[in-house]
Amino acid sequence: MAGAPILFDRNLLDLRRARAERLAVSGSDFLLARTIEDLMDRLSTVNRHFEQAADIGDLSPALAAALSSNGQGGDVRRVRLDANEGLPLEPGSIDLAVSALSFQWVNDLPGLLAQIKRALKPDGLLLAALVGGDTLHELRAVLTEAESDIRGGAAPRVAPFADVRDIGALLQRAGFALPVTDTDRLIVRYDSLFHLMRDLRAMGATNALVARDPRPLTRPILARAAALYAERYADADGRVRATFELIALSGWAPHESQQKPLKPGSAKVRLADALEAARKEREQSSE
Repeated sequence: MAGAPILFDRNLLDLRRARAERLAVSGSDFLLARTIEDLMDRLSTVNRHFEQAADIGDLSPALAAALSSNGQGGDVRRVRLDANEGLPLEPGSIDLAVSALSFQWVNDLPGLLAQIKRALKPDGLLLAALVGGDTLHELRAVLTEAESDIRGGAAPRVAPFADVRDIGALLQRAGFALPVTDTDRLIVRYDSLFHLMRDLRAMGATNALVARDPRPLTRPILARAAALYAERYADADGRVRATFELIALSGWAPHESQQKPLKPGSAKVRLADALEAARKEREQSSE
């Protein structure tokens, strides 16, 4: 992790996750459950059995359990990063790495992706999901404005999250073959800002930024933020919206059997000619 900026207090994050596990609030795992279901759907399209799999980040036992039950994961290990974000896996020791909603809390994501690639056998697969940059933009906006109005300035209260294009670039930089990223947005409705914040606490997903303000938000600040939220993001029934952007990513450890992109200039048909032929075919089919 040398040279990477330290954005997150991983010790604090672990404490908050442990508290969330102890509380075990019913229904608070909806985002993780949806993400795991999506990852398993994606994995089911890969016609392959993986002998050695690793759940990277180990947010809960649910992902490893789902991987074991779908029959593709073989021997599944739950793996946590160490204090320095080291990945305790030997090079070439796994052929599948999965992760659900853990990567967004990593300080050195490029370094972690490089470690995962080393741990994968040739033609091994990485399949993961993390929250993206549009997540909780409503909460970020109203907390910043409310705190600025009352205190004359605002500290970061909602973490910055990666853009889907950045994730694709990081996969390529780490040396993954056939990288794919896509994004989905989930809108969740709450009775109020306070119900949203209660859910985030139950997820263990409250502010763990190193640069956080040690002063808690006061009642006047929270009341102002709740009023702004209701004013700007409420539906006709009075319930407010919260956005969660989910980025899915996949990439393969390089192997000679994989499909290779064509070399520049090796195409047999010019792109313009192919597009013109497709246009004519559409016109003929519509006649």
